[in-house]
Amino acid sequence: MNRGPFDVWAPRPGRVRLLVDGEVVEMARGDGDWWTPAGPLPEPVLAGQAVDYGYLLDDDPEPRPDPRSRRQPAGVHQLSRTFDPAAHDWQDAGWTGRQLAGSVIYELHVATFTPEGTFDAALGKLDHLRSIGVDLVEVMPVNAVNGTHNWGYDGVLWSAIHEPYGGPAAYQRFVDGCHAAGLGVIQDVVHNHLGPSGNYLPLFGPYLKQGANTWGDLLNLDGPDSAEVRRYILDNVRMWFTDFHVDGLRLDAVHALSDSSPLHLLEEMAIEVAALSTHQRRPLTLIAESDLNDPLLVTPREARGYGLDAQWSDDFHHAVHVALTGETAGYYADFEPLSALAKVCERGFFHDGTFSSFRDRDHGVPIDTEAMPTWRLVVCSQNHDQIGNRARGDRITEVLDDDQLACAAMLTLAGPFTPMLFQGEEWAASTPFQFFTSHPEPELGTATAEGRIAEFERMGWDPAVVPDPQDPATYQRSKLDWSELESGRHARILGIYRELAGLRRALPELTDPSFLATSCAVDEETRVFRMRRGGVEMVVNFADEPALVDGLDRAATLLFATNPAVTLGADGQLMLTAHAGALVRVGD
Repeated sequence: MNRGPFDVWAPRPGRVRLLVDGEVVEMARGDGDWWTPAGPLPEPVLAGQAVDYGYLLDDDPEPRPDPRSRRQPAGVHQLSRTFDPAAHDWQDAGWTGRQLAGSVIYELHVATFTPEGTFDAALGKLDHLRSIGVDLVEVMPVNAVNGTHNWGYDGVLWSAIHEPYGGPAAYQRFVDGCHAAGLGVIQDVVHNHLGPSGNYLPLFGPYLKQGANTWGDLLNLDGPDSAEVRRYILDNVRMWFTDFHVDGLRLDAVHALSDSSPLHLLEEMAIEVAALSTHQRRPLTLIAESDLNDPLLVTPREARGYGLDAQWSDDFHHAVHVALTGETAGYYADFEPLSALAKVCERGFFHDGTFSSFRDRDHGVPIDTEAMPTWRLVVCSQNHDQIGNRARGDRITEVLDDDQLACAAMLTLAGPFTPMLFQGEEWAASTPFQFFTSHPEPELGTATAEGRIAEFERMGWDPAVVPDPQDPATYQRSKLDWSELESGRHARILGIYRELAGLRRALPELTDPSFLATSCAVDEETRVFRMRRGGVEMVVNFADEPALVDGLDRAATLLFATNPAVTLGADGQLMLTAHAGALVRVGD
């Protein structure tokens, strides 16, 4: 149903008035508890000008922002401002999209990606992304949050673009510019909770229900009046594809969605996005972040799944991280044997019904490797969670040598799954990515800092090393230093990423979507890992000593090595230096 620009769903208040352009206009309750202006609107509204507005609920003298606000120029506690998404002159009419299969994703955080921290500044780095083979740019949440800087997961107005980044018009320019450069855009969205400050939705209606997840109150997806709450989320999903022309959404922590409806919200999303993709004649992608290790999410609907396109696989990250660093605390414990990496590469999940010592229970569901393509799993060696949720926000750059970093890149970019890179990893950025907030409320800032310290103290970390999220220096430290690219190890690692990007384009084996094309072998004693994908074999020496690898045919050729000292003899023997890896052509 078409709604007016100021119509609002508000079953809870008995009276609603619209404050618009400084004037108060009475509203009338209509069908389904939707309120509509009952009096004349100010002239600037009729003239199509941008105006500030909010809602006065019952006797509350404070106007509240629009639950579907598109702009919050003064912050999430203040008035909304109208925004016309059709005003942008799109230049991407010829854009046909990017399918996820075969693509490389690059995850970035707008505020720390460039010194300026804006969408417009990020446009200046697109050539760099193209040089390392990126196809899709995944942007961490950009919805309105309280304060000036934040990771984005504290959003409270899901349709408003954070003003310090440039607001909605700048976001449209960013997507348009990405498309002009041949890059698709995936937007990270959060529908499983609302942030701790600025959430006025419960004043309007039953957006929440009893219970909570790790981050906040549960959304009402299956209780009384849940149809309108679901529509609120589904309309937000649609907005990104229609008004902002994005190519995909990364759905944050879908395991935290509590929905007992006959049609799960995720499946309903998949249905609507598939229809929209057909209409727009370009691929539109839904990627779930899930802790469940359950292929039901990405099983097609015709096979009784939810029909999402892909999901993150943390098991790959854990197996690679442990193999390279030797770190086995917490959830890394089960991944200590090198065979864990082999199982992940051959079967998709390590925990696929097996016992998880971290969870103290069986976890996961097996993947049908004969039916599911490998690209449905998005993997990485680094991402915002795995870096930023460490006590110091330290990257693996700090503890790995150049050859090990190159092996991490090779395992990710030449492995069987959809690879995702995290901003700066391609040049071994020295800057951390720490958890930062800028809550204006002192009590909330203190609670956030103390809660983080307590969390890491329980995990055995020294509280003294945990940076204060509210300290502006924590945010500033997390900004990338683009001056690093041309020097030392940074230039060497960047060259390796570019070389691997070229090989990924040139070798069909590296994008083969069949699990059955992948076979692995490990030697736990020598710490040598081998993975065969068609006619290409990856060999990695995780040990601190050189390794001589036999069994390669005499016609083998060396395609890539992480170290110039890696050699392939005429007899097919591969000499790997410590921590080194190689790609070898071993067949037709």
